[in-house]
Amino acid sequence: MTRWKLIVEYDGGPFVGWQRQANGPSVQAALETAVFRFAQEEVVVQGAGRTDSGVHALGQVAHIDLAKAADADTVRDALNFHLKPYPVTVLSATLVDAEFHARFSATRRVYLYRILDRRPPPAVDAGRVWHVNYPLDADAMHEAAQELVGQHDFTSFRAKDCQADSPVKTLDRLDVRRSGPEIHIDAVAWSFLHHQVRNFAGTLKLVGEGKWRRNDVAEALAACDRAAAGPTAPAEGLYLAEVAYDPDC
Repeated sequence: MTRWKLIVEYDGGPFVGWQRQANGPSVQAALETAVFRFAQEEVVVQGAGRTDSGVHALGQVAHIDLAKAADADTVRDALNFHLKPYPVTVLSATLVDAEFHARFSATRRVYLYRILDRRPPPAVDAGRVWHVNYPLDADAMHEAAQELVGQHDFTSFRAKDCQADSPVKTLDRLDVRRSGPEIHIDAVAWSFLHHQVRNFAGTLKLVGEGKWRRNDVAEALAACDRAAAGPTAPAEGLYLAEVAYDPDC
């Protein structure tokens, strides 16, 4: 039995989310089906993060255990062949130690949120950005975002149905930057609460349009009340960009 680390990208639009569910197609189920068609083995694909319906990934990490002997290129290419026509691609397959776990061995997760703040709607990127049809102040958003960096009780930015044991998390970095016609929000932490990054984005948009200031974000955080923060931004702008591990993994 060998353990393979997979780096996966996908368009979350057609899926009910990463996790296998009875109410529609999931990324996890698509990968498990591809593994079965390749190796005739029933496996459980373990992912580093359980992205919601409509959320995309540029660097999701998963692992699988296979009895079938194959090299890395064969595993990658065979899975991609059997993933058709789903918008899911295995970027790489790497042989790892049996102690590696895609979720529990991770040391950092990086999320990207994309906002297209222009009057015309997107065509090529429809369903892949949050379209806001007026300009936002990215500098003001970045300044206000710094109120959220560090260890805090993030109840105000936590979904009501979040299953995490505690609302206390440590946010390592939250940057807002202009990237051409878009505003990008980069969030880095070991782990996140349900909807945390989308709630950050919805709150920072209020700052970008001049309705809120930095102190309003600080007050929303201190309130420890979901109703005190901004709205939840759409899933379509969110990407699991990267998952990091110790060099030995």
